[in-house]
Amino acid sequence: MTTRIAVTGAAGRMGKTLIEAIALAEGCELTAALERADSSLIGADAGELAGLGRNGVSIAGDINAVINDFDVLIDFTVPVATLANAKACGAAGKKMVIGTTGFDVEQKAQLAEYTGDIAVCQASNFSTGVNLCFKLLEMAAGVLGDDVDIEIVEAHHRHKIDAPSGTALSMGQVVADTLGRDLKKVAVYGREGQTGARERDTIGFATVRGGDVVGDHTVSFFAEGERVEITHKASSRMSFGRGAVRAANWLADQGAGRYDMRDVLGFS
Repeated sequence: MTTRIAVTGAAGRMGKTLIEAIALAEGCELTAALERADSSLIGADAGELAGLGRNGVSIAGDINAVINDFDVLIDFTVPVATLANAKACGAAGKKMVIGTTGFDVEQKAQLAEYTGDIAVCQASNFSTGVNLCFKLLEMAAGVLGDDVDIEIVEAHHRHKIDAPSGTALSMGQVVADTLGRDLKKVAVYGREGQTGARERDTIGFATVRGGDVVGDHTVSFFAEGERVEITHKASSRMSFGRGAVRAANWLADQGAGRYDMRDVLGFS
């Protein structure tokens, strides 16, 4: 059975990548594409917009106008837009793949409320390589334990609006969970001035923004006399697009519930 997929934010960098990834994948098809209601691209052909040639899918500005045209919505936008889409999908029983990051506590609660009765695959990063790194981080933290200092450095393009990245936070959460620490209490998001000696149980985060960097993440485990580093560098958004489409195809066969990319890959 072919999975009917909708993409929101279709005119953006990630939206175009998703449209291309769907065209290259087997077992699915793009059946709806969405943009802001005030976009000048409403009515444009989604395939042409993505540089693939006409595919007959017109850009829509209202999710409710196309709610019956898809099985799974892929959403890599911003929290406010994702919440509006989640409310519509929850009411219509449509499944969602969510790659949006930067939700605050209240927005997370709203998202859970809207999607409580549908299948949702939400992840900070849909790259297969990044999710493999999550598994490697769990192993490294388990072996190295409390005898190392842990620092996370991430870099993204100048247009990214949240920091640290959702992926960096997820990496920190994996390490903290493995070591039995509360990330909210041990995370350090910047250092300046006379900070004093580093406390062993802290997990540091450093953020770099500039140019067109797609996404670089490095977690360093500093010990006396040696250092272990686990790094992932993305050179193309297609790695995220392929993973999100893979998740959408997988989600089509799942019942209501909350899933992440590690479920899709069989790591959980």
